[in-house]
Amino acid sequence: MIMKYFFTSEAVCEGHPDKVCDKISDYILDEALRQDKYSKMAVEATIKNNTVVIYGEATTRAKLDYKRLVREVIEDIGYMEEFDVIELVSEQSKEINNAVCGDEIMAGDQGIMFGYACKDTEELMPLPIVLANGLCYKLSQIRKSKKVDFLKSDGKSQVTVEYVDGKPKRVDTIVMAINHAESISQENLRKFAIEEVISKVISKEYLDEGTKILINQSGSFIIGGPISDSGTTGRKLISDSYGGMARIGGGAMSSKDPSKVDRSGAYYARYVAKNVVANDLANICEIQVSYVIGKSNPLSLFIDTKGTNKVAMDKIYKYVEDNFDFSVQNIIDELDLLRPIYYDVACYGHFGRKDLDLSWEMIKNIN
Repeated sequence: MIMKYFFTSEAVCEGHPDKVCDKISDYILDEALRQDKYSKMAVEATIKNNTVVIYGEATTRAKLDYKRLVREVIEDIGYMEEFDVIELVSEQSKEINNAVCGDEIMAGDQGIMFGYACKDTEELMPLPIVLANGLCYKLSQIRKSKKVDFLKSDGKSQVTVEYVDGKPKRVDTIVMAINHAESISQENLRKFAIEEVISKVISKEYLDEGTKILINQSGSFIIGGPISDSGTTGRKLISDSYGGMARIGGGAMSSKDPSKVDRSGAYYARYVAKNVVANDLANICEIQVSYVIGKSNPLSLFIDTKGTNKVAMDKIYKYVEDNFDFSVQNIIDELDLLRPIYYDVACYGHFGRKDLDLSWEMIKNIN
């Protein structure tokens, strides 16, 4: 019996208020790591109208001009207005710092993290989120190239894929909310979206006469960004990861240095899951790992192949245990995470990025 179902994923552009905050947080983190790679950071942001609040904890030797860093991010995203910046940043709790820092780095918090990989795409990512993030990324590329003058920074996408027997067959629905100037009509904006964005991102093999394309269903999208909505770091975890196809731990990745396992543990779980699938041990692999503050090794490791494993599960566990080390210090060392590399992944996904050379996306050479 043929099994058919539909699955939808959503993504947002870098001018969306939540993503503005993610990018601010990771820009601050990158600058701290650039000056002091042992910085312990968890500095987040909230934005509304022309006010940005920076708050959290930072233990670092870096000299950080938060107001300057915030304004550089906002200008890079494309907002030219003046913004007030309120700072509420203190040192990391000494109790936490003492538990984390020693001869080797320990987990900076308790929590659960998930990693996922599947054979939908060559990136070994679910197709709906790859396409949704791809549409938003393409909009940003066009806007920043200045090939057109009507695009603004905010925007959203949503892609529904029809699956047949677990494999993506076609794109059923494409939704785009495109922030634009008054100078372009909705008719011309739709034409632009189809010809210059959708056709460049989504392969013809997934499009047919039944594919529905919905552009700016509100009628127009002239007022966007923090004027139309508020934003906060860590509110787009689904578009950051697997588009809802896999479970997530609930902890944000942006703003956190690699001692925070919400970030490093999630990256390593993706790395291991991708290697399981790339080595054809399973078509799908989801890995859960859990940590507690002050301990290096995880408390638990769970591997779920959704029944797609090609070998016995005990062999997959042995493959993982023999070739991968989930201790926090090893994750940081093996993936080389004490680098200013986080601003670029703060939008358009932390995983499956073909445009970036990310250590947690590599296939490990195992003899």
